[in-house]
Amino acid sequence: MALYQGERHLRAQLDSLAAQTADWRLVVGDDGSSDAGPQILQDFARDRPGRVELRPGPRRGAAANFMALLAGLPKAPGHVALADQDDVWQADKLSRALAALEPCGDHPALYCSRVEICDEALRPLGLSRLPVRPPSFRHALVQNLVQGNTAVLNPAAAALARAAAQGAGEVVMHDWWLYQVVSGAGGRVIHDPEPSLLYRQHGANVVGANDGAGARLASLTRMLQGRHRDWSRANLREMQRLRDRLTPENRRLLDDFAALAGPGAVARLRALRRGAFYRQGHLSQAALWLAAALGRV
Repeated sequence: MALYQGERHLRAQLDSLAAQTADWRLVVGDDGSSDAGPQILQDFARDRPGRVELRPGPRRGAAANFMALLAGLPKAPGHVALADQDDVWQADKLSRALAALEPCGDHPALYCSRVEICDEALRPLGLSRLPVRPPSFRHALVQNLVQGNTAVLNPAAAALARAAAQGAGEVVMHDWWLYQVVSGAGGRVIHDPEPSLLYRQHGANVVGANDGAGARLASLTRMLQGRHRDWSRANLREMQRLRDRLTPENRRLLDDFAALAGPGAVARLRALRRGAFYRQGHLSQAALWLAAALGRV
């Protein structure tokens, strides 16, 4: 769990973790909170000796905090779940994820799910969207599918993430990075159509649900204006750094992705077609083609 100024909703999240039907241990990176959050953690830990660890975070934001936690995993990490400080987990969240990951055996696998979007008082607002196309590395390079607060890694994927996080640069978001790393290495990404938690929306969300029509329009606008391009460059730098961990096919895809930043609209569109990159939804896919033609991917 990444913690920063989380006192307002932290107790509810901790109570939902304590109610899990699967066994758990909690490691928290505190990014320098000045509120009661760390004390709430310490009170929670006092009643559960040996099950809660509080560490200092890097104080560079949520993504860097999660990356530091991933890099600090033990060499044999077991299953690893990511937790936000302000959600409420369903009691079977972890057990459902473990059951979904079990058939993957020693092959790297990442579980994620839909969420039930709620207001600050946990009144339901609706469900997050279902993907219309399957997870893959060619999708991960241009759009994120993994909602980080639902993510659970099997031991092989956790070991991969631990090794890949060593020496990582600045990443756009830790969950997008995990999607790229696991899928790029040939691992399996499982998206559960059933929600696993209540995703609380409030004024201090780092990202927010980004699920309404207005949010989707804003995302497409950012792409066409070129603001998405900076994210693509950061993703490309990280995947180039981790190139040796990618499958041969995905190294070729990464080369096509790099060509989307090259000169000439025709060459960029050929690279987009050759790599068969895709986003979820027809409108979003059309925006990807237009952005590639304009040199803004």
